[in-house]
Amino acid sequence: MAEVDRLRGEVGDLKLAVLARDAKILEQAEEIARLKGLPPRPKFTGKPSGMEQAVSKALGKKKGRKARRGAKRDASAVTAEIKLKVGAVPPGSRFKGYEDVLVRDLRIVVDVIRYRRERWETPDGERLVAPLPAGVMGGFGPQLRQFILAGHFQGQMTSERLTSLLNGMGLEISKRQVVRFLAQGLEGLREEDQAVLRVGLETAAWITVDDTSARHARKDMFTTQLGDDRFAAFRTGACKSRRRFLYDLQCGREDYVVDDEALAHMRRLNLAGGLIDQLAAHPNRRFESRADWEAHLEALGFDQLNTLPNPVKVATEGALWAAVMEQGLIKGTVIVSDGAGQFRLPDHALCWIHAERLVYKLQPTSLAHRRAVDLARTLIWWFYRDLKSYKLDPDPKWARMMRARFDRIFTRNTRYILLDQLLARLHRQRDDLLRVLDRPEIPIHTNGSENDIRAVVTKRKISGGTISEAGKGARDTLLGLMKTCAKQGVSFYQFLGDRLAVPGAPTVPPLHQLITAAA
Repeated sequence: MAEVDRLRGEVGDLKLAVLARDAKILEQAEEIARLKGLPPRPKFTGKPSGMEQAVSKALGKKKGRKARRGAKRDASAVTAEIKLKVGAVPPGSRFKGYEDVLVRDLRIVVDVIRYRRERWETPDGERLVAPLPAGVMGGFGPQLRQFILAGHFQGQMTSERLTSLLNGMGLEISKRQVVRFLAQGLEGLREEDQAVLRVGLETAAWITVDDTSARHARKDMFTTQLGDDRFAAFRTGACKSRRRFLYDLQCGREDYVVDDEALAHMRRLNLAGGLIDQLAAHPNRRFESRADWEAHLEALGFDQLNTLPNPVKVATEGALWAAVMEQGLIKGTVIVSDGAGQFRLPDHALCWIHAERLVYKLQPTSLAHRRAVDLARTLIWWFYRDLKSYKLDPDPKWARMMRARFDRIFTRNTRYILLDQLLARLHRQRDDLLRVLDRPEIPIHTNGSENDIRAVVTKRKISGGTISEAGKGARDTLLGLMKTCAKQGVSFYQFLGDRLAVPGAPTVPPLHQLITAAA
């Protein structure tokens, strides 16, 4: 028994020695990485992976000091100039000019204006009344509508708080009227939002996409974000299928086209050859509404078939894809996503941050498995750093080397079955992950989309969902225009003032023209 206790003690000492040796090896590896200027080895914590920040720092991107907000930056925005006198000046004093001080202030005044409209009656008995100024709606002026829209969508204030705030200022208005302003009279803004999406897609070399849940009419729905570094747009629907995404890509149109592009897409999705021949042989090849298309499929008997894949879904997806391609909106445009199935179209790229996150979320239970995961993440981090360097200076020879290196990383046998399965899965997505080697201008992550869609998440948490279709459309429209204004360096408040015909508001050019100029 004493011998057993002695052996157990030796085994315990050996385990401690092994742990100390491994800790020393990791410490030396980190020191080597630091001396070589490589990103630090990943730490296993509950926080996000941090690959993008670490790699950017390793590439020498220093955090510069932000320009201070002060008088010099506001000098060009002076709206009034007032000269102040000293008062009593001792005899013999000499005037030395002026000392400038810029003071920023805000004027909020409640006005109740009585418009006295001329009334005339023509000899024919027709009644003529002088029109109200542009922007007046329901007995309220355009500046009030501007304040309500900016406070709700940019300030994330609920309708209840806006009502309370306005009543506290001395302006009598009901919550019902505030809600009405948030959803009605926005037709011009909706048209501009559609123009932003259409022009953005037509001129984009790439777009990033993402989605999040949304509540509408007391039901769960989904909001999809589309955009690049020039624009952003949001569209909410009942599902997040690829058919819904293709419908959103039509920018307000609802076309279904059966041409060679559609038939080829249906073949890629393994639709039965006989069904494809039926669609190809039919004289009707173009439909301008969902009702007409569904009636066409019913006439062909597609809805009566109980086969896989679903003939109605596949045929619809193919017809929508052909309509998008016919409009030429995304020809040559790479769609960068987090890997969600609805975004997987032929010209597609994957986000590396989401790919690495899968490895980061593994929870190994043994030291050997932890070391395997640690090594895999380190190799991925180094590869990601070199991808960012490649984007700055593309080279065909370097691209071939990167592809071979990718294969070595993601076909390794780590003896940790969960990690091996995950690496094999990522290797099957090789073309999407390495799309940047052919198109260096595209981003290798979807951080832009996640930043844009955070406004939708915040809106959902603060205000809940929408009830009417007008409210849902207003939410998508105003959030999209707000994000587009921010990317174009345009004041959203001034943009609303110009579009709502506020007297004296600065002129803001159409956003789609700014997007085209920035292409």
